[in-house]
Amino acid sequence: QIGFRGLLMTDDLSMKALNGTLEEKVVKSFDAGCDLVLHCNGEMSEMIEIANTCSNISADKDNLLEDVLSKRKTGSSIDIQKLINEYHTIIEKC
Repeated sequence: QIGFRGLLMTDDLSMKALNGTLEEKVVKSFDAGCDLVLHCNGEMSEMIEIANTCSNISADKDNLLEDVLSKRKTGSSIDIQKLINEYHTIIEKC
């Protein structure tokens, strides 16, 4: 309705911020307009439950995901030593 064309994702569904089973949280997340659901605790049984619930992802969501992933930018390499030197400079000033 507001014209947002990006990817909308949930916060971690396993952090117990919402009531209901994982399946209910997944369904309600998609019903609310989310394109992806996040599950971050690594519990395999929960991952399987969520994957089974997500198995009916629509072609529209699949196409949106492909579109968003094709537009992502790759990061430049990070100069770790430069960051360490910067850190030490900041610490010395404190």
